[in-house]
Amino acid sequence: MCVSESLIYHIRVQGRLDASWSEWLGGLTISPQSNGETLLSGPIVDQAALHGLLDKLYAMNLSILSVVQISDKQAVEQG
Repeated sequence: MCVSESLIYHIRVQGRLDASWSEWLGGLTISPQSNGETLLSGPIVDQAALHGLLDKLYAMNLSILSVVQISDKQAVEQG
């Protein structure tokens, strides 16, 4: 599956990450939220890549609050 066919995910974690982590986390967009959470969003190629990303977040001692697969249409609307 190529990147253009990747699924879009929103992953919420407890705590704050700054944008400098984006490259290490596969180029995901990092959006700190006002409630102390961080939203990671963007395309993830496949389940193996998702698993690897979740392992990285676990290794960083971040609590994963949610993982949501969204459609491309939803990604544009929530932009």
